[in-house]
Amino acid sequence: MSQTPASNGTLTVKQQREAKRAAKVAVLKKQQAKEKRNRRLALIGGSVGVLAVIGLIIAFVVTSAVPKVDPADITVEGVQTWDDLTATHVTTAVDYKTQYDMFPPAGGDHAAAWLNCGVYTEVQQPENAVHALEHGALWVTYDPAVVSEDEAATLADSLPDTYIVLSPFDGLPSPVVASGWGVQVQLDGVDDERLQDFVDKYWRSADVPEPGASCTGALDGPGKVA
Repeated sequence: MSQTPASNGTLTVKQQREAKRAAKVAVLKKQQAKEKRNRRLALIGGSVGVLAVIGLIIAFVVTSAVPKVDPADITVEGVQTWDDLTATHVTTAVDYKTQYDMFPPAGGDHAAAWLNCGVYTEVQQPENAVHALEHGALWVTYDPAVVSEDEAATLADSLPDTYIVLSPFDGLPSPVVASGWGVQVQLDGVDDERLQDFVDKYWRSADVPEPGASCTGALDGPGKVA
C-alpha cells in the first residue's frame, strides 16, 4: 500500500528514507570526485618527477659523452721544459738555480720525504716539494710581495683539491709560477688563463718518474691550512 504525503506537509517515512539515501549518494560522489582529483594530481606530480630525473640522466650522459681534450693537444704559451732530470734522494740542500738553471725548482735531486700536497701560507723547503712533483703533483708558487692574501685565496679556489702544492716563494721572476716535473710556466698573476691550461696538461701527468705515487702521508710543512 503506497504512502502519500501527510496532509500537514511533512514527508512520509518512504520519502524521508529516499532523502537520506540521496544525501549519502551525494556525499559519496563528492568523496569519489575528490579522490579522483587527488590521484590525477599525484599522477601529474609523479610524471613531472620522472621527467626531471630523465632530464638529469640525459644531461649527465650528454656531458659525459663530450670527449675530454687530450693533454698532448694543449699548448701552454711560455712553458719551459727540462729533460733527463736526475732524481736522487739527498740529505743536503740543492742549488737548483746553479745545478739545473731553474727558479723555483721543477724537478731534480730531492729529499727522501715528499711534501704533503695542500695549501700553505709559509715558504716550503724546495727539496721536499720537488719530491711531490715526482709523484705527479703541481707546485704553484706566488710572490707574497706582489700577491695579496685575497689573491692567494682566489688562486687556491681555482686549483684542484688534490695533487697540488700552493705556497708563497720569495723573489719569484713573476707574480705566480706553476711547476710540474720538468715543466714550468711564469704567470702574470692569479687570473692568468694559462694556469688552467697548465693544470689541464700536466696535473697528475703519466710522464713523471713516479706517476700515481701518494701525495699525502709524508711531511706537512709549516703553515699548512688545507
